[in-house]
Amino acid sequence: MELNLSGHEAYAYTGGKPFDPALPCAVFVHGAQNDHSVWGLQTRWFANHGFSVLAVDLPGHNRSEGAPLTSIEDMADWVMALVAAAGVKSPAIVFGHSMGSLIALECAARHPQAVRAIGLLATAYPMKVSDALLDAALNREAEAIAMVNQWSISSLANKPSSPGPGAWMHGGSQRLMERVSARNPGAHVFHNDFSACNAYAHGDEAAAAVACPALFVVGTKDMMTSPKAAQALAGKMKNARIVTVPSGHAMMGEKPDEVLDALAAFAKTTR
Repeated sequence: MELNLSGHEAYAYTGGKPFDPALPCAVFVHGAQNDHSVWGLQTRWFANHGFSVLAVDLPGHNRSEGAPLTSIEDMADWVMALVAAAGVKSPAIVFGHSMGSLIALECAARHPQAVRAIGLLATAYPMKVSDALLDAALNREAEAIAMVNQWSISSLANKPSSPGPGAWMHGGSQRLMERVSARNPGAHVFHNDFSACNAYAHGDEAAAAVACPALFVVGTKDMMTSPKAAQALAGKMKNARIVTVPSGHAMMGEKPDEVLDALAAFAKTTR
């Protein structure tokens, strides 16, 4: 689905179903240098089980136009503007992965009347990025993509057969990141996204302000966002629960069924 926000086309995948703004809405927000496609299984399930779905491409990320936004707060405001433009009738659940988890957190803190629950996947606060990775993302993007893929996926080949014949997570993730870059050449999307995560300093205040239910999905093998940091952030929230999955940072691809089970069970309790 395409919407116009401030003169730019904004894209959101609706899970293969026509969007119905009267249904309970589940919003999915991707991480750095990604797009809506990382939520393939989860969005289709929600769209076929009584939810409307908006899996966004953030500005400058594949199908959404405009320059990449430079702060987590601005990204959160953009997501909620898209939700409003779609005509959503009731408060939404916002799920976010990695950078998207910080965006989801800010959505709930900044727009409490429009958000009824949040799910934070592979999150941490602070979400600091090393100087070496920031430099590579700006000046040697192919090297940054390779590093992030190595650190985000916990095994060389996920079983069974990665996870099916002809599939390889490392290659698929690399091509997605390369495609995001190619769609917006010169914008340094990867560096922009990492810089926004690195600079985000409002997590403690946002966590204290969030009153709605919050789900934390933590990968026990995550080397990008520390499980201990996720648990610490959850401890600052009024109504948070934690689910662990045996995966690395790229949990929607590594353990899609376990992640879906966690999101679906949480959504059912907050309807």
